[in-house]
Amino acid sequence: MNLNNQPTIDQLARLFAAQKDSLDSHILWVCEKGDVHMDSLGACTEEQQFDEQHPHMRARLKMYRKGQGYVGKKAAADKQFLGQVLDTLSSEWGSAQQEPGLRVIDKLC
Repeated sequence: MNLNNQPTIDQLARLFAAQKDSLDSHILWVCEKGDVHMDSLGACTEEQQFDEQHPHMRARLKMYRKGQGYVGKKAAADKQFLGQVLDTLSSEWGSAQQEPGLRVIDKLC
């Protein structure tokens, strides 16, 4: 899924469905090319460590905490939730492309 190529809710749903909410916390992030990724964080990994390990990351949402239901198949089936996530990513991506460094999107979605 790439934010520069008219992303869809279905593409985003596949990213969410591929993860297990009960196993780890997750971060949804965008690289400098506009590709959207979702990665799990190990039990001892902090957001700052994740940021340092991904120097090509241009934007990311706040961490989805383990066991909260924000990722996984149930979250992927919630089209209203995914619509909010996609709208947030799309609206923030324009600014993230123009500004240097990492943009942390601090919205609840």
